Amino acid sequence: MTKVFLLLPGLLVFAGCAAFISRGDPPMPTVDKVDLERYKGKWYEIARLNHRFERGLTNVTAEYSLKPDGKIQVVNSGYKESPQGKFSTITGKAWVPNASEPGRLKVSFFWWFSSDYNIVALDPDYEYALITGPNRNYLWILSRTPHLDESIYQELVELARQNGFPTQDLIKVIQDWE
Repeated sequence: MTKVFLLLPGLLVFAGCAAFISRGDPPMPTVDKVDLERYKGKWYEIARLNHRFERGLTNVTAEYSLKPDGKIQVVNSGYKESPQGKFSTITGKAWVPNASEPGRLKVSFFWWFSSDYNIVALDPDYEYALITGPNRNYLWILSRTPHLDESIYQELVELARQNGFPTQDLIKVIQDWE
């Protein structure tokens, strides 16, 4: 089994330290309801704030599946520098620590390190989502398809901007599957 773990060093830093790096901004409100059965499956990363652990990755996807113990398996993958580049993947787990806040999850890629995974916007048909981390340094726009309608993208960016995220720094992820 030859998996490439280019994400490993950066995710370790993120998972271990992200909760302690904050500008003092309160977390954004999360969605009130998440049907994990509908949320599972493949999501394409449309845009993100830059992070060391994803730097240079294209064709980035996140795939979620439900485990028998109620936790969620998370498989993040992408290609370094171009869709023909070196494949990189990492597997982790996520869970809802408090049933009264179903949009506030924890995610872990390394044993005892976990970080916040906040679903702050979710399409009623589960076609797109806006995800934040523990502070204003982590933001992802996800879609069920490799391309998201520009008007929806702009609405999500505006929501993030109004909530103090540096949206001018968003990176649109190359999604070239041809």
